[in-house]
Amino acid sequence: MAKRKKEKKIYKYECSLTGETYKLTQKAENPDELLSVSAWYEMNSDKDDRPEDIKKRLGVESEENN
Repeated sequence: MAKRKKEKKIYKYECSLTGETYKLTQKAENPDELLSVSAWYEMNSDKDDRPEDIKKRLGVESEENN
């Protein structure tokens, strides 16, 4: 008998701030409270620990440049 590949269910959600659509493999308990990574960094700029070259590539201005 041939083995069947297990089918993964994909859930699509939208970020409540940016409107970005993204996919998850688990169902979210509170989909209205989900944020994209970029929205989280925008809200928590003091916790932004990404390297400077990544910030430049994404077009994010650091606090030192302001």
